[in-house]
Amino acid sequence: MALQILLNVLLAFVWMFLSASFNASTFIVGYILGLLIIFMLRRYFHSRFYVIPFLVICKLILIFLKELLLSNIAVLKVILAPSMNIQPCIFALPLEVKKDWEITVLSNLITLTPGTLVVDVSEDRNTLYVHALDAPNVEETIKQIKESFEKTILEVSK
Repeated sequence: MALQILLNVLLAFVWMFLSASFNASTFIVGYILGLLIIFMLRRYFHSRFYVIPFLVICKLILIFLKELLLSNIAVLKVILAPSMNIQPCIFALPLEVKKDWEITVLSNLITLTPGTLVVDVSEDRNTLYVHALDAPNVEETIKQIKESFEKTILEVSK
């Protein structure tokens, strides 16, 4: 992937020299042309096209922002309710992610979402223990985390 990025920047500079214009707009046009060339020649590289992980990371950020907004609203409803009608719990979240950085990213995303906190990781790194402020249906909460955060993290690491 680093080779593809370096090649793309090199192609952008070659475009600047060929067009004899040394400004940012010429570099951007050269970068886009280099991107198209690398996309057409992607089967000759050992790694996948380098833009795909970037797009998946953008998707992960959008999913996190959506979950952040929804959980903020849910916590606000709990705080503003006249009575504390919550069902806090600690549950075990079985993991499909295996690499250390994947577990760290998942743990941080869960912890940064209001109303949830990762308490511990099991010794074998197959389970996260998560505290939820209000989780009336634990299975639904686990399913939601697995289908949003964990699935997208697995897409990034392909």
